[in-house]
Amino acid sequence: MTIFCSHCHRPLQAEMSCLPTRAKQAPSAPRPFRSTKSASKARRDQINAELQALRSLLPISAQEKERLSYLHTMALVCLRLRGAQLFPAGLAPPAGPALGTELLSLLPGFLLVLSADSKLVYISENVAQVLGLSVVELLAQGDTVFDILDGPVAEDVHKKLLLAREEPGREVTFVSEMRTSKALRLQHGGNRVVAVCGRFVALRWPPSPSSTAFLALCTPTDGETASQDDVFQSMHLLDMTFIDVTESVAYHLGYHREELVGQSWYSLLHPEDADLAAAQHRALALGAGPGPAAGTAVLRVLRKDRAWSWLRVWARRDGGCITCTCRCLR
Repeated sequence: MTIFCSHCHRPLQAEMSCLPTRAKQAPSAPRPFRSTKSASKARRDQINAELQALRSLLPISAQEKERLSYLHTMALVCLRLRGAQLFPAGLAPPAGPALGTELLSLLPGFLLVLSADSKLVYISENVAQVLGLSVVELLAQGDTVFDILDGPVAEDVHKKLLLAREEPGREVTFVSEMRTSKALRLQHGGNRVVAVCGRFVALRWPPSPSSTAFLALCTPTDGETASQDDVFQSMHLLDMTFIDVTESVAYHLGYHREELVGQSWYSLLHPEDADLAAAQHRALALGAGPGPAAGTAVLRVLRKDRAWSWLRVWARRDGGCITCTCRCLR
């Protein structure tokens, strides 16, 4: 059977057609390779220029600016922005030389200002005398007060800050270890213990989270040098009942040894510090056999004269008893 083309009526062979065919498309030329290296470099140059511009606006010396990394630059800029939000131009406190380095040197500690969400807003320059770290070095730890604290106290501090925020004007105090330089850690046998005493203040009316700040004075509690005269030791059963205590406890707390033996350690603790002490106790009780100290805790203990005394407590489990080394801080 012959098949004819419907167009020209000629016989067709297999796989042939007289229909006009489209011209074969020439293979498209490959797109030229476009390197993104120049674009990336342009973005980096732009970012660097912006950071250099921000760095030039910081109110610090040219020598300090040269030592700033990009991370430190952004940390300082964020600190200044939070300060500008809390203290507008009309309310801004004096800064720099007007604040007076002589005045700061007379303070027993350094000044700290926090926002309502616990972000760092201001740290006075004399912080280096207390912690051995500059403001820039502290900001490298993080941008909240919890980043410069050390030890398991974040939850307790958070509760106290919430309490102070709910009742503006109410003074709260907490004692905690703060991160310090290596030189000071060697000098004091660890991070320095600092008492933070402050309150939330409404900077504008009506008060709002964006217009309230926590103003505090941070004072070291261990003095410039540690002394063995500030230390006493106690031994306890696993339930923290006193079984022995050194005679020096009478000087620090006012109790004689016979008055404490048989009493519970918890009967002397401040109610707000009971959870922290229980956490330390639990860590020791769950440990197997003798071991190193289960961290340290800073606690308030009731003196015989009904006043509260701050103690830094190192606890160690020795078989069936617990040994505590207590240093009186205040």
